[in-house]
Amino acid sequence: MAEEPEAALPLPASGAADGEGPADVSPGTATPEPPSSAAVSPGTEEPAGDTKKKIDILLKAVGDTPIMKTKKWAVERTRTIQGLIDFIKKFLKLVASEQLFIYVNQSFAPSPDQEVGTLYECFGSDGKLVLHYCKSQAWG
Repeated sequence: MAEEPEAALPLPASGAADGEGPADVSPGTATPEPPSSAAVSPGTEEPAGDTKKKIDILLKAVGDTPIMKTKKWAVERTRTIQGLIDFIKKFLKLVASEQLFIYVNQSFAPSPDQEVGTLYECFGSDGKLVLHYCKSQAWG
């Protein structure tokens, strides 16, 4: 099956302190691995891949909710579920009064203030976090 292109969720204007916009992350632009541990001292070695600044999330529509053409996104670990909901609503051009529910593992809805990075650490698999979104309650 062909991989879909990955996109980065845009940061809110207040979050762009350094003036740079978000960049697309793709396997072709990934940073190469550091040299073997024999050439690098242990103090300069980078942390494992689970602690990278952005994580991959896969967004899947449920029920009659519109499907996003881009399903795979690179998201900052500190982004909250509420921030993700706001982004999806804006992306799908939903009315502000419409509700949008996010589910993890097709079973529970995380709290709006939960950070995506924490969910990834607990429920991520194969290097990504799968989240389902819908306009009506589906699970939990």
